[in-house]
Amino acid sequence: MTKTAFLRPRSAPAEPMEPLTGLLREWLPLQRWFAGKDRPVTDLGVLSMTELFPGCLHVLVHAAHGGVPAPGGTTPAGDCYQLLLGVREHPSPRLGKALIGRVPDGRLAGLTVYDALHDPRAAQLLLERLRRPGTAGPLRFECDASQQVPAGLVPRLMTAEQSNSSLVYGDEYILKLFRRIQPGVNPDLEVPGALARQGCHRVPAPVAWLRTTHPFKATLGVLQPYLRNASDGWTLALDALASGDDFTAQAHALGRATADVHLALASAFPIGAPGENGRTAAAMTERLTAAAHAVPALQPFVPGLRTAFAALATCDAGPPAQRVHGDLHLGQVLRAGREWFVIDFEGEPSRPLSERRSAHSPVRDIAGMLRSFDYAARQRRPWRPEWARRCREAYCAGYAARAGWDPRKKHGLLRAYETDRAVYEVLYEARHRPDWLPVPMAAIERLAVRGD
Repeated sequence: MTKTAFLRPRSAPAEPMEPLTGLLREWLPLQRWFAGKDRPVTDLGVLSMTELFPGCLHVLVHAAHGGVPAPGGTTPAGDCYQLLLGVREHPSPRLGKALIGRVPDGRLAGLTVYDALHDPRAAQLLLERLRRPGTAGPLRFECDASQQVPAGLVPRLMTAEQSNSSLVYGDEYILKLFRRIQPGVNPDLEVPGALARQGCHRVPAPVAWLRTTHPFKATLGVLQPYLRNASDGWTLALDALASGDDFTAQAHALGRATADVHLALASAFPIGAPGENGRTAAAMTERLTAAAHAVPALQPFVPGLRTAFAALATCDAGPPAQRVHGDLHLGQVLRAGREWFVIDFEGEPSRPLSERRSAHSPVRDIAGMLRSFDYAARQRRPWRPEWARRCREAYCAGYAARAGWDPRKKHGLLRAYETDRAVYEVLYEARHRPDWLPVPMAAIERLAVRGD
């Protein structure tokens, strides 16, 4: 019998887990996907613990934070995170970077705990659970019965910066495991499934997924086809900049692809009324106020940025509200052959799930992509503003050719949504990548002074 054999599927630990949570409290804030880096962890508790297979625990933990206001002005109670923890007496030396620590006492006394996603054996066994529908304690493994996932696919953990964690299996499938868990259906399962039923080929359809029923109902992960030999838009844009190549043809095609997805979303989900610009402007202003409180560098530009939101309240309502991507940028699109595909429909992870699943103006997605062209242009010196401008024009022209309306003719809407996006970027970079903060701050200065 292994030392972990006493662990059984359960919805909550049977006894206090302070020794384990003590280790996790030190380890969690160091992770790229941890959302509370600017807020001290005041308490950490295990909400659910389930043995997936011997030596691997599925754990949901709650991290409580200090009283630093979140965007919107509220003080968060904390966040729930999903962990897959390997538990062994003597882990392989190859897992060195994944080690969390040795538990001094309690149920796991003497065992070393590590991030199991770095363990190829654990990753393979996780896929086996997804291949066969079933349950483990509160966990539910489900799949599309028409899809057959082969066994024995070799896993590899993606190392790109993400707010979640992804495993690629044999260059055929990719499993995204959500790290910050909120109650409800995650859009990254809901939306691709709905678009697949619409026959939209630009979004890979879900093949299998993982849910939980405790401590609340939530989506934990989604398995989708992996587009081998595809390149993400961010990499392609940087390559074009490095070689001095034009990117307008790709940007035009990407605009058409975005419109295709928006049209499919409008068919798959209910359409709202034209945007309530007054309410939207008030929400944007509130986010600006909270962001300026958290990032003092933003404060001198607040009066100028407010004018964008004030103008929104009185401008043309624009296209009807509908389901959108919610966090569209060059890193969320893939080009395989001559086709663009759109991925990662989770939306902005820092925002509430209910907001991410609600209807918004499609201009929100367009503004996100336009900001991404600016990000790419600023990765090389000297900055290439003309490159970004040409890409923006081509993208909007491509979108207009497919959607039937031109984003460039919705100047007030576009300026407000770009400003709101830039404010979000400032807050994000200040929390996660301070070295990148000058990129959105340059846009903030432009939007506050010239409004274009």
